[in-house]
Amino acid sequence: MKKVSVVVPTYNEEKNVSLIYDRLKNVFKDLPYMLEIIFIDNYSTDCTRTVIEELCQIDDRVRAIFNARNFGFSRSVYHGLISADGDCAVLVFADMQDPPEVIKEFLAEWEKGSKVVVGMKSHSRESRWMYFIRSCYYKLIRKISDVEHIEQFDGFGLYDASFIKVLRELDDPMPYLRGIVAELGYSISTVQYTQAVREHGTSSFNFFKMYDVAMMGITSYSKVFIRMATFVGFLLSLMCVVISAGTFFLKMFWWDHFPIGTAAIIIGVFFLGAIQLFFIGMLGEYLLGVSVRSLHRPLVVEERRINFH
Repeated sequence: MKKVSVVVPTYNEEKNVSLIYDRLKNVFKDLPYMLEIIFIDNYSTDCTRTVIEELCQIDDRVRAIFNARNFGFSRSVYHGLISADGDCAVLVFADMQDPPEVIKEFLAEWEKGSKVVVGMKSHSRESRWMYFIRSCYYKLIRKISDVEHIEQFDGFGLYDASFIKVLRELDDPMPYLRGIVAELGYSISTVQYTQAVREHGTSSFNFFKMYDVAMMGITSYSKVFIRMATFVGFLLSLMCVVISAGTFFLKMFWWDHFPIGTAAIIIGVFFLGAIQLFFIGMLGEYLLGVSVRSLHRPLVVEERRINFH
């Protein structure tokens, strides 16, 4: 009998852990697969770990990985996936915005031969503003990336054991799962679904965390902004030479009738300064990614595991 590992990342999800467990049990109760549920907790500050421990005691199919501190969303999710040893691993989030019932469709596509099956949001019941922002980002990264990214894909999907092996072999302390799946994901099938609202609690995924993930994707899979800095710098330099030459000749021939005021100078200085700061910031983002990857630090440090044999 094939074994399916369901990986559930958690952070302050005390009200959702039992619910996701029950829904996963219902999904698999009539399916011909061995089930294991791996909760990887990213140093929750509420009672999430207590609830997970109780589930581990009553059901030996439930496993737990407790991180020693909060190592960030992307690293924790990735570590959970590479800890799975089933014939396939399914990533589903504890807030249940991505319905666990879609897993049945994932498994059907997997049985047909797909090594990676991803969930693609066709509609969403979340905030229209957030959905719009996400849609804009997906379109941007798809246009500027060196790799054909999957729109409306947040990691929810099924990954064959052969692909999990590839993930284990990657030495990347800043893994961008969406990009890795798009780049290395063998034959990819998609299943469309409607994203629900969050079941309980509020999301800890604030603007700065979304920005961090977005920048990880841009700096890992696009050279556009670095190239833009070169081209924009060249064009602005050319413009400055032309304007300087024109100003010089106008001043020489119409000395008394062509005053050069401080307004033009101030505008020019602030404009060029803003351009420089923007591209210095983007360069810093790229260098940050290189710096972190060069340190070869572990994805996470585990505090302990439960029910792993």
